[in-house]
Amino acid sequence: MSDMLIDYYKAIEDSSRKMLEAAQAKDWDGVVRYEGACAVLIEELRFKSQECELPPEHRKEKTVIMQRILRNDAQIRCLAEPWLAQFEHMFEGQPQMMH
Repeated sequence: MSDMLIDYYKAIEDSSRKMLEAAQAKDWDGVVRYEGACAVLIEELRFKSQECELPPEHRKEKTVIMQRILRNDAQIRCLAEPWLAQFEHMFEGQPQMMH
């Protein structure tokens, strides 16, 4: 069971890579879809990691995977900033509604 924890990290990395590819293609719906998949995987990992520990032989691999995920995330944010700025610009001058 503890061997499968690394598989969650790999799956999260895969979704992160797909998010980046979607952002590069300006497929923001795809980014949101893969972000949702990442969120589900992260929750599952959080639950499973309470039951067992990542074996020492997988810890270095986990670190490398996490670094790649963080790089993907940084690139996604850079790609999303112009889109977010454009989105915010669309609502300039619109009355703010509070619920």
